[in-house]
Amino acid sequence: MRLLLVEDNVTLADELLSDLTRQGYAVDWLADGRDALVQGATEPYDLIVLDLGLPGLPGLEVLQRWRADGLSVPVLILTARASWAERIEGLKAGADDYLSKPFHPEELALRIQALLRRARGLANQNELSAAGLVLDEARQCVRRGDEEISLSGAEFRLLRYFMLHAGQILSKSQLNDHLYDGESERESNVIEVHVNHLRRKLGREVIETRRGQGYRYAGAADTPA
Repeated sequence: MRLLLVEDNVTLADELLSDLTRQGYAVDWLADGRDALVQGATEPYDLIVLDLGLPGLPGLEVLQRWRADGLSVPVLILTARASWAERIEGLKAGADDYLSKPFHPEELALRIQALLRRARGLANQNELSAAGLVLDEARQCVRRGDEEISLSGAEFRLLRYFMLHAGQILSKSQLNDHLYDGESERESNVIEVHVNHLRRKLGREVIETRRGQGYRYAGAADTPA
C-alpha cells in the first residue's frame, strides 16, 4: 500500500517514515502544501496523512481542492490543532479521520489500517481473511488453520494488497504503483518473482495468472455479516 505523508516537521516526518516503512507501507514524503496539491492528485495513493499547518498552501485548503476535483482517496488529518471547531472544519472539508498531536504511533497505525479496510468495505480489525488465509498485520505473518507461514517484507506487502483487493484482476503496473514509493527502482520482473514465492508458500491456486491482464487473488475477502 502506497501512502503520501505531508508533514513539515522534519523530525516527526523521519519518525513516521521509519514507522510506516517498518509496517510494510511504501511512503512518499512532502513538506509543502503546493507540492502536495499536485502530487496527491496525480499519483495513485491508497491513503494520505496530511498536516494542516503547512508552508506554501494550508493543509485544509489542499484537502478542499482535492475533494472539489473529485479525489476520493482516504485522508487522515494529523495536526497540533485540537479544538472541536477545527476538527469539525477538517471533517467538513472531506477528511476521513483526525488525529491530534502528540499521538501514540500505534494509534496512527491502527487508524490507517481501519481507513484502508473501510475503503474496501471490510471489517475494521487487525487481520485480513480471504480464501482460507488469515493475514495478521501486527505480526506480518499469515495463517492457514493452525499453520503459521512466515513471509518476507516484500511478500507481506504484496499479499496484503492482494487480500485487500481479493477477486479483482490487478496488473503488474498497478501493483508496482501501489507497492513502491516514487523513489524506488522497479525491476521489470520483481512482482513476478514475489508472486512465485507466495505460490510456493501458499499454493499455486491462491494467486491466478490472467494472461495479458495480470493477477487475481482467488476468492473474495471475508466481510462482516
